[in-house]
Order: sequence, then C-alpha cells, then structure tokens
Amino acid sequence: MNFAGVLKAPVVFVCQNNQWAISLPREKQSASETLAQKALAYGFPGIQVDGNDVLAVYRATKEAIDRARAGKGPTLIECFTYRIADHTTADDASKYRSKKEVEQWKKKDPIDRLRIFMKKKKLWTAAYEKKMQEDFRKKILDAVKKMESMPAPDPKDIFKYTYAEKTKRISEQEEELLGPA
Repeated sequence: MNFAGVLKAPVVFVCQNNQWAISLPREKQSASETLAQKALAYGFPGIQVDGNDVLAVYRATKEAIDRARAGKGPTLIECFTYRIADHTTADDASKYRSKKEVEQWKKKDPIDRLRIFMKKKKLWTAAYEKKMQEDFRKKILDAVKKMESMPAPDPKDIFKYTYAEKTKRISEQEEELLGPA
C-alpha cells in the first residue's frame, strides 16, 4: 500500500477536546501543548479553534473541507471546549474539578453565545427561537421514527466484518454471544 497516498486523503478530523478523559486532565496525557499540533507528525495541518464559538468552528470546518476537496489532503481541527457534566453515570466530576471552574465554563455556552451574537445582528427573535425549536423537535422525532422502523441489525455482522479472516478469539466471542453454530 502506498502510505503517502493515504496521508493525502480528502478527510477532515474533528477532535472535541473537552480537556478531560474521565478524571485525568489532558495535560497529564500528552506533553504536546495542543492536540492540533499532532497533525504535523503526519504531514498535514492541524488547527485549534474555540469549540464554544459556533462561527469559528464553522469557518475552520469549511476551510478544511474546501482544502480536502481541492486535493490538498487532510486537516485536524481541535475544538477546544469543556465537559460540563460528569463523564458517565459512574463519574463524579466534583471530585476532581471545582464548582467555580465549571461555572466559569457554563458562561461560555456555545448556544448562548450564538444567541447573543444573533440578537445583536437582529437575526434572533422569540418567534424565530420558537419556530426553530418546533422544527428541530419535528426533525428529531422523524429521525427517531425512521430509525425505530428499521429492522434490527444482524448480531452476526459484528463478527463477519471485523477482520478479513475470522480469528480464533473472534469465533469464541461469536459462540459466546450467539451459541454454537
């Protein structure tokens, strides 16, 4: 395989850097100042954007997509943001983050920021918000209905398409889940 060709693939990688991996802060996982700079090791650009700025993310994404479509290869976009809630239901983020820190990040909510910007530009009204919420609610309910009407996937597919040739371990896992063939 020509690995150099793979490195020029028309792809955009988006990394949501919420600064945490469960209870471990990102700076304890990598010596890199940013995650975006890791793209340099693979020979393509990486950019860090304010992940709570909808317009900045849009612009970076549009530029990266245009770049990929022009045959200039991949781009890594690191969206620097913050995980407000616990990582999982088994996590208690209050054990490793202060309430003050979380409250500071809540003030940077991307939807609130976009709403304030659009209000200043006279693009956001209560009527607009109501219509948008109704439209999104309908789209979500339609998507759920569509997904629920689809046939359930065949559990055998998990094992069919994992490797070109099924390994002994995969066969054992298949039998454990589905019973003997």
